[in-house]
Amino acid sequence: MDDISSQFAVTEVELVYRNKRRPEDRPKLADSLSAYGLLLQAWDMNRIELVEQFKIMLLDRGHSCLGISDISSGGISACIVDPKIIFATVLKARATSVILAHNHPSGSLQPSQADIDLTKKLKDGSALLDVSVLDHLIVTPFSYYSFADEGLHF
Repeated sequence: MDDISSQFAVTEVELVYRNKRRPEDRPKLADSLSAYGLLLQAWDMNRIELVEQFKIMLLDRGHSCLGISDISSGGISACIVDPKIIFATVLKARATSVILAHNHPSGSLQPSQADIDLTKKLKDGSALLDVSVLDHLIVTPFSYYSFADEGLHF
């Protein structure tokens, strides 16, 4: 009997969430400028003009920031973004909305077609999970581009 039960043994998966900041101490976002300011604080300024990186800002119902998560780091002109990693992070943090962000080491603020396609893909996927993609920011040390402010809604 032990041989049979060991053949069907599986690993238990446990979800745990802890936020060390009290709800009233979490930064509350009012607009894309406040999101940009918070993202810059979390960005490695030694790499922002070197390699492309992708981060997500996790928000609760009141648009308070639950945290910022590094999703991917790539080369000079691209990085691979895996939606499964994004959605696993969003769900684990029990976020109800998310702001996507990546940098362009070139300093260009214009979204590429790949940026637009990825945003649409993530927005479509998030709808299945009742999570809102509020915005996608392209950041540089000097300025930012907001998909939402520019009317790029999908």
